[in-house]
Amino acid sequence: MKHTDGFDARRLRPRGPRSWRLRIVFAVGVLLAIAGALLALFAAAALLGSPQLAELMVERDAGVALLAVGIGLFLIGLLLGRSARRRLRASGDLSMSRHLMRRR
Repeated sequence: MKHTDGFDARRLRPRGPRSWRLRIVFAVGVLLAIAGALLALFAAAALLGSPQLAELMVERDAGVALLAVGIGLFLIGLLLGRSARRRLRASGDLSMSRHLMRRR
């Protein structure tokens, strides 16, 4: 005989993290990715000798360093944004195995 008095399934579900923190982390990740892409594009244009950037010409070593920093910022921003988005979309509900939820 089942005894279900006092059973509350909501107690089994862990409380999800506050979503505003993850949204701020996601926004910072997106901003880092945008800043990194812009910095990398500026450095690449300066290294290639764009005529629009003639007054801002940088030396080759500085251009390579700016390009590396820009690519690094872009990758860090992408990783940060993707991990925050994955955590935002993950539900805190009890989950079933995939093969049990499949339709036959």
